[in-house]
Amino acid sequence: MPRPPPDRDHAGHLMALFQTLVFGLSRLAAAVACLLLVGMVAMILYEIVLRSVFHTSTFVLSEFVGYAVSACTFLSLGYALEHGSLVRVNAFVSLLKGGWLRAVEFLCAAMTLALVSAMIWFFWLRVARHWRRGTTSSSIAEVPMWIPEGAVMVALGIFWLQLLAYALRQLAGTPPPVAASRD
Repeated sequence: MPRPPPDRDHAGHLMALFQTLVFGLSRLAAAVACLLLVGMVAMILYEIVLRSVFHTSTFVLSEFVGYAVSACTFLSLGYALEHGSLVRVNAFVSLLKGGWLRAVEFLCAAMTLALVSAMIWFFWLRVARHWRRGTTSSSIAEVPMWIPEGAVMVALGIFWLQLLAYALRQLAGTPPPVAASRD
């Protein structure tokens, strides 16, 4: 017996739910990026006090701040995409309207999805290799390298999901869960 066609309202509800869940994940990632930024400032202030008052150091400040900067950068990508805050060239797309604009936006999102997929795969290979070999950083902290690289991989996965939500929204012509800022 043939299946009846899917209910359009149900599909629209699923799309809205997916968009909301993915944007919620992107907001959570952006909040973690904010906490990391606060942590970096606190660590730098702590290092200043250690060096100025006690004439010593943590000896790992630059390493940990570097990890946090990369995590902040990648964790905020999905949120920035949804708010229209990523750098883009609008010279061509500003001339397009309606279906043509959505088609170009979809094509750009699809190409970016492919690129981010390759990046995730590359990071997966590195994280798995670091895990197997037990690779640690060369500093006094001896941080297992799968941790900072795994954080970037997870952040790229969140960005990938936000890109997928964006691409699907372009195909379906549905509104975003948040108004994009066009500053």
